[in-house]
Amino acid sequence: MKKTTSLLSVLLTATFAHAHGPDDYPSWPGMMGWSQGMGWFMPALMIAAWIVVIVGIIEIFRWWIRAKSDKGKRVGSEDSALNILKRRYAKGEIDKDEFEEKMKILEK
Repeated sequence: MKKTTSLLSVLLTATFAHAHGPDDYPSWPGMMGWSQGMGWFMPALMIAAWIVVIVGIIEIFRWWIRAKSDKGKRVGSEDSALNILKRRYAKGEIDKDEFEEKMKILEK
């Protein structure tokens, strides 16, 4: 039985190879017709597309992590103590002596 199976597989392989030999495919030995004009362009385009997809996923993940760590705070929305002090002095809420005293404290 084993000899019959191996002989049958040899005959089928030989028949298939003869029916679909190199002369039947004008792009032989190129894979999927790459030798018919596209050459390196399609594989390079496919690699570039995968790179864009992977980088996009990484950037979305990084944005999500940053959004979770900020906990609703906007970056740069908080004024520094120096800016608040200058604004209060400009509005006249504090006088010059108090402004200079607080400036010395902030500089330390």
